[in-house]
Amino acid sequence: MDISLVIPLKDEEESLPELSEWINRVMNANNYSYEIIFVDDGSTDNSWNIIEELRNKNPNIKGIKFQRNYGKSAGLNEGFRAAQGDVVITMDADLQDSPDEIPELRRMIIENGYDLVSGWKKKRYDNALTKNIPSKFYNAATRWMSGIKLHDFNCGLKSYRKNVVKSIEVYGEMHRYTPVLAKWAGFKKIGEKVVTHQARKYGISKFGISRFVNGPLDLASIMFVGKYGKRPMHFFGLLGSIFFIIGIGLSIFLVIKKFVDPESTLTDKPGFYIALTTTIIGVQLFLSGFIGELISRNAPGRNSYLIEKKVGV
Repeated sequence: MDISLVIPLKDEEESLPELSEWINRVMNANNYSYEIIFVDDGSTDNSWNIIEELRNKNPNIKGIKFQRNYGKSAGLNEGFRAAQGDVVITMDADLQDSPDEIPELRRMIIENGYDLVSGWKKKRYDNALTKNIPSKFYNAATRWMSGIKLHDFNCGLKSYRKNVVKSIEVYGEMHRYTPVLAKWAGFKKIGEKVVTHQARKYGISKFGISRFVNGPLDLASIMFVGKYGKRPMHFFGLLGSIFFIIGIGLSIFLVIKKFVDPESTLTDKPGFYIALTTTIIGVQLFLSGFIGELISRNAPGRNSYLIEKKVGV
């Protein structure tokens, strides 16, 4: 199969028929074999019924319906699991991403050899204060921390080589940082394409103010997990050892000083409490690394979601 389209959605009943017809026109014009995987993230409107109706008309359309709302990352993760195409393309269901970009996104994977191509919405139609300006800060921070030179990490329109989506796990709100996840998984050829961003035609944005807090936290989590996720003891153990050595060293100094000057006291000096505190912190950090090591080796089912229905998958 040439292309798998993974489209997470919530309450997009108005846009689904138009989006599926648009995608079908593009695919037929380019003679692609394809599948469209709609992942209904707990919609409260008629979205799932429309997906079932569209499936009856077009067998290339498939659907996964969550029992409740889990978030976009969960939708992508389940879609990636189900995808069978050589190239996997993600987009939003609100018609702000153009299916006309699909051929070029696929070509960059197949002919140019990219592992991942991320869209860049150079001209945006979102609210400047709530979306555009915060996105610039987040993108700058992500470029600096990850070393990946992309302008728009959060663009929903991306294309992936199949083995990339089968090698990464998307959870929390890490859908913003799939290029970072791909890099940590060993896929280094990451490109960018300027894509058309269209004004929202139906409904309202489903993302609230919480993304301003959750986004940076997830980025910090990715950077830590990517480097130390399989060996937390290397991080916490190192810090713990440093604090412990400082605390023990200071304690030895104070004891020696007591022998040299018997008149001096230990417990009424700041150094005593600094030594005690750093020793305790060192032990706690070391134990945190040990516990983290145990958890990292015994953590099944982190990405398990309740799925109510499936069609075609």
